[in-house]
Order: sequence, then C-alpha cells, then structure tokens
Amino acid sequence: MTAGTSGGDDLVLAVDLGSGGPKIGYVTLTGEPVWWWYERADAVQGANVQDPEDWWRSITGIAAQAISSGAVDGSRVVGVACTGQWASTVPVDADGLPVGECLMWSDTRGAEHSAKRFGGPVAGYAARPLATWLRRSGGIPNPAGADPVAHMLHLQFDRPEVEARWFLEPVDYLTMRFTGIAAATPASMTGAWLTDNRRPDNAAYDPVLVRMAQVDADRLPPLVPTGSIVGTVRPDVAALLGIPAAARVVTGLPDLQNAAIGSGAVGLHQPHISLGTSAWLSCPVPGKKTDVLRSMAAVPGIGDGNYLLANNQDNAGRALEWFKSAFAPDVPYAELFARAAQVPAGAGRALFTPWLSGERSPVDDRQARGGFHNLSLDADRDDLTRAVLEGVALNMRWLLAGCERFAGRRLDPIRLIGGAARNDLWCQILADVCDRSLERIRDPLVAGLRGCGLTFALASGAVTVSEVGDLVPVDRFFDPDPEHREIYDLLYAQFPKLHSRNRTMFVALN
Repeated sequence: MTAGTSGGDDLVLAVDLGSGGPKIGYVTLTGEPVWWWYERADAVQGANVQDPEDWWRSITGIAAQAISSGAVDGSRVVGVACTGQWASTVPVDADGLPVGECLMWSDTRGAEHSAKRFGGPVAGYAARPLATWLRRSGGIPNPAGADPVAHMLHLQFDRPEVEARWFLEPVDYLTMRFTGIAAATPASMTGAWLTDNRRPDNAAYDPVLVRMAQVDADRLPPLVPTGSIVGTVRPDVAALLGIPAAARVVTGLPDLQNAAIGSGAVGLHQPHISLGTSAWLSCPVPGKKTDVLRSMAAVPGIGDGNYLLANNQDNAGRALEWFKSAFAPDVPYAELFARAAQVPAGAGRALFTPWLSGERSPVDDRQARGGFHNLSLDADRDDLTRAVLEGVALNMRWLLAGCERFAGRRLDPIRLIGGAARNDLWCQILADVCDRSLERIRDPLVAGLRGCGLTFALASGAVTVSEVGDLVPVDRFFDPDPEHREIYDLLYAQFPKLHSRNRTMFVALN
C-alpha cells in the first residue's frame, strides 16, 4: 500500500516489526507516512518462534523495491528507525547474524528455570526475589517463563549448541543488522527487568539482578540511552537498499514507547489505547511504581525522564481472527462487522471472555481460557460476532479501571491507534463500554511507522517533545452513547467475576 509522495522532504526508513509481520515505510521527520507496505501474516496459528532472517529479507526486499520502482527517492533518506514487539529474544553472532530462531514473547520453554529462581507463594513469586526486583527494577521475570530471562536461561542451559554472542530484542537485532553495532536501551530491555529503573536515564544493567537471574552477563548487549543515535547504515546495506551510507540509525524502540510518540500522547498522564493483535492502555507517569496484582508497572519511557505505564491485554484483534477462522472462514470482515452492527448493544446479553491464550493484564493468569457465556437458543453468528467485539471492550474496561487506579486519575479523552481501530463499529463499542471519549488518529494501522519518523526526528533534534502532539492528526472522535450505558454496566458487573469464579477450573484443566 502507498500514500502520498515524498516530495523534497527528508525521509526516515521506518520498520514496525509486529508478531503478525513487519510494516515497512518511508516517513517524513514530521511523522507523515509517504509510502508504506504491510501484508498481514496469520497470527492465530503463529508459532512460539519466528525466523529473524525471514524478517530481514522481507524488510530489505520491500524497502529496496520502493526505491528501485521510483516510488521513493532513496537520496532523501537521512535516517532509519525500528519499532515492534518486545520480550522476545534473538540469539546472534558477533556480526549480528542469527544463530537460531527468535524465541517469541509466548515461548515458555524456559519456565522451569524461571520457576526455580523466581517462583513462590507470594502472588506466584518467591518473597526475596520479588522484593528485590520491585525495589530496583519495578518488575520481575515471570515464573511462567514467557519473557527474555527465561529465553536466555533456556538457551544457556538447554541448548548450548546455540553459540550466541549476544541475546537481542527484535528491535535491537534489526538495529544491529543496519549498523553492525550491538546496542540496547533501558526501554528495549524492559521485558528482561535487568536494569535499575529507579533512574530512567541510567543506561546500565543492575549487577545484583543479573547475578540473581543467573543469565550470562557477557551476552547482554551494551546499553546506550533510549532514543540516541547508534551509528550510520552499513555500506553494504545502504547499497542493497539504495539509500545513503550516511543515513543515521536511532536505537530500536519497543512498540509501547513508540506508540506513545506515534499517538501524540506524550504529555504526563495523556493516555492512548493500542487496539491491534493484542491491546494495551498506557500513559506517561511521573515515577516508578508497580501493581503486582494487576500486572502493570511504570517502565522507562520517552522525553524528560518520564516513565510509561506498561500492561498488556493478550487478545484483541486476535480474538476476532480466531472467531472468523473457526466460525466464518469464508465471510469477509466487512460483512461480519456490517451484520454485527445490526445487533442491538449487549448482543442479547451474551458475554465473551477473550482469554484465549491466558491473560497478562489486568490479571496475570496464563492458564485462563476464553469462552462464550449466557448463550440462548436464539443466539446466532451475528450475536456472537458482536459479543466478541464487546468482550474485548469489556476486558479493556477492566484494564482501564486498574490503569486509572495506578495513575490516580480519570483518563479521558484517550487517543486510539492500531489496526483494529480502523473499524468504526469497534471504536464506538469501545467508547460505549468504557464510557470514555476516544480520539482515533489518522491511519491508525501505521501509527508505529509515524512513531518511527518522529522518534528519529526527536533524536536528531528536528522536533521537540512538546511539538509531537500537534504533529499527529486525529481523524475521528467517538463519544460514548448514553443509551448503551445501562446494558454495558450490567454486563461489566459480571465480567470480572467470570474469571474469579472459573479460576479453579482453569488450573485443573490447563
């Protein structure tokens, strides 16, 4: 897909590496995508590993094609910026080439190592590691194993044949492929919880946490400040792409921090929701804080040394993908949405819980599973489609309650980004269920690419943080419909109880 024209503006090659495949684009230093490409991969059946070489071939091939076709003037490219998934691990050699597959954020093969070091009776954690990690870093590696520390321990102890020089996050892997330089940041290493986050400007690993985790410190990439310039593009890569070798590369930025920039919600307590494969709600917050019960924490953020609220609702767009694949494989999405729009709010009081792969926030429960509840013989596929859309929104309302408790204030209005936010019906349902006004940015699918352009602009001094909000256009406002308040309040009153009342069953079966 393409949009606009590069004209005479300086451009940034932007890469947004999601778990469903990369988005590649060329973006101005004011964040305007002038050309972009994306082809959705199958996230429902996605494996716990992916091939980093596949990413690189796709990224370089498409980026080069845009220039060789004449769609983009390669001489205008002054920078490169990468964002994407985090809490995944790519083992690479000294040149940055992968020596094994990427262990995705859902890979739990290292769980036995994490459970031995961190597991215990206090909300699933051992008391001493929990206290130490929360005090120093604000979070702790999960005993269930779905995080980088478990990946590293699995590679160290279970797969010694994988001779990695560095363990890199996906965004740092891409940065190294562009520059040849191994580098990470406190932001990109957030998922490992191995940095002392009491000072967000302190780009260093915490030796106490590294020793307690028992990961190989020599294979942790060197840390540099978040949002700094790593180096210039390698000459061979520049020649392959058709861009100047003088183009500079900014540090890779996880999708959370990038989304704050790409949504324009960079001011203190300015919230955004990302509605994509998964979902989250975040805002900049002034200090380090952790809510263990709701699985959310303040992590190193962007601009002025602030922190960002981090959490994750595991299934959003992926829940609808699963439903379509299972119950309506031959029905276009447009038809599903059109028919769901004819169903009255509340879907006949049917409830859908989107915990198809467990949940992270607002409750950390990897054993939870989704389902339909309160169905009658009158329920049809259209009712179930709307129930899925409403179930994702009800889960977001549950998450919103925890976020507002964390922030100590009502979060309203809320910027909205993500591929699923392109559908007006789902946006309106989200506004109605959460009882909040939503501001959807223009081209919400490519908010990550917009964020990449602005991230490079911030690093190079072309724009300031205070200017970012005005550079991100809003295309539509969604205000809650008061006529739907009663039915959604009724459904939400039962929604969290479906988890608490079924937790024993989840443990027994999963």
